Amino acid sequence: MRVVQAGDREARGMTILRKQVVSIFVDRSSRQWIVLDHEGSFWAVPPNEEGWNQRQPFTPTDESELEPVPGHYRHTLGVP
Repeated sequence: MRVVQAGDREARGMTILRKQVVSIFVDRSSRQWIVLDHEGSFWAVPPNEEGWNQRQPFTPTDESELEPVPGHYRHTLGVP
């Protein structure tokens, strides 16, 4: 790993991209889409294209049955 100092010619114009990683689940007990974000927070997300903007905090319980689903569902739920 190379640390870039301010003023380093090679650093000018360099953009660092960070991919936000999320995990998507379906909770079989409540029949809800659940998203675990990159910060470790769980969210209940409605099943629509604006779902991520309408998310609500979710706290898994002993009754929660979280089953992982493929990542391509993120576009269905509007997850970034």
